[in-house]
Amino acid sequence: MKPSLQVRLSQHLALTPQLQQSIRLLQLSTLELHQEVGQMLEQNPFLETDEELPANPFETPLERQAVDRVADRTADAETSSDAGESGGDSGGDTAAEIRGDEFGTTEREDWENGTERDDFDGIRETPSSSAATGEGDELDPHERRSSSGSLEDHLRLQVMGMRLSAPDQAALMVLIESLDGDGYLADPLEEIAERLAEMMGLQDDEEARADLADRLRCALKWLQSLEPAGVGARNLGECLSLQLLQTPKCAARQLALRICDQYLELLARRDMKRLTALTGCDENLVRQAQALIRQCEPKPGRPFGNAEATVVVPDVIVRKSGRGLAVVLNPDVMPKLRINDLYAAAARGQRGNAANPGLSSRLQEARWFVKNIQQRFDTILRVSKAIVERQKAFFTHGAIAMKPLVLREIADELGLHESTISRVTTAKYMATPQGTFELKYFFGSSLNTEAGGNASSTAVRALIQQFVTAEDPKKPLSDSQLSDMLEEQGIQVARRTVAKYRESLKIAPASLRKAI
Repeated sequence: MKPSLQVRLSQHLALTPQLQQSIRLLQLSTLELHQEVGQMLEQNPFLETDEELPANPFETPLERQAVDRVADRTADAETSSDAGESGGDSGGDTAAEIRGDEFGTTEREDWENGTERDDFDGIRETPSSSAATGEGDELDPHERRSSSGSLEDHLRLQVMGMRLSAPDQAALMVLIESLDGDGYLADPLEEIAERLAEMMGLQDDEEARADLADRLRCALKWLQSLEPAGVGARNLGECLSLQLLQTPKCAARQLALRICDQYLELLARRDMKRLTALTGCDENLVRQAQALIRQCEPKPGRPFGNAEATVVVPDVIVRKSGRGLAVVLNPDVMPKLRINDLYAAAARGQRGNAANPGLSSRLQEARWFVKNIQQRFDTILRVSKAIVERQKAFFTHGAIAMKPLVLREIADELGLHESTISRVTTAKYMATPQGTFELKYFFGSSLNTEAGGNASSTAVRALIQQFVTAEDPKKPLSDSQLSDMLEEQGIQVARRTVAKYRESLKIAPASLRKAI
């Protein structure tokens, strides 16, 4: 074939660096945006924050308080460490300090009971057990977490008040660092001992390895004596048993300990007949033992969750204004950036200077960044206003009044692509009179009604929640009954769909909700 030239016309989208940056900034969460701006401020000298604002343009009063609390706890810990009598530094040489000639004299007990750590959150989270938690449930969870600090800090402060030798204290610190977020010992003692022996070069020294394992078993007993009760447990049964041992001794407590050791799975299934038969106790005593177990906390580390990680800072705020609603951006999350006038003037004076060809490009990069940040928030505000306009009934009557809404409807209304709406509504939050929600929360599929209209899946979930809350604990509603009740409301929902919605609401099946 002979070579030839052809002219062909075609259209394609060219993603310029400015457009790529705009798309990337749009999909970032508030925290990720903070990090992105911080990096840009360090890299680009033409970009700076407004001098009249704090050094951190994103820092909210809540974040400032959290930072101050961490600083105070650190200072207190250092002071206690200097004045304490433990004398051991549990820092980077922790592994080396464990090896020693002296062992703790604490009596050793074996808590291994063979019970698997099943998901038993229902001990406290089922409606029937909420009354057993006492006055603690009336506290704001954010306040409780922020005031208590992290679990590791709480345990370290207790260790500093204990008179332990440096090796024993170091062993205890190693176990504290091995706890997971729920307060359980994440790895078996044998694995922890093997890792430490490898770090210390004791793989071939059988006697030293045995001494190390013995010291860790002793440290575990110390750990399990600390507050909160149940910390350092290796499974759910052990966690509950540690808490039960702190209650007054009685027949119900002894039976509760036996159930936690052998029959925890039956208790989770609420199989009272088999429990009564296997334990040989009357039903009344079994119920008393169950009540004691339900008062325990299955996750001792839960009250010490990271407050900074649980606090959601909204991007948009919705307030009632007269008879309508006002939608505004949250000024605490909006970066206050500007171009440095002095550097910009110097860059303009150096135009055409071959010695500094990059000044103009860096200045243009800073301008693009400021413009894309502003465009990001403008897009979030436009989408938020469109959502509020579509879901007006929600802000007055709650989730039960939510209307069906899909991304394409907002995209067509604003003249944007559906993928853009998806980026805007991901990890962006709106503070409303009904609470703080992710923007995606306001979107939901539609279900048919007898009147020929549509109902939002979010509203259906809210109805299911209402039905379950108002049900008789002795006769909980099954999925089929919930489906029939929804049909009475004119909403056609299959039983399997009801089960899916119920699971998404973290509502247990009827058999586990039944009060016994």
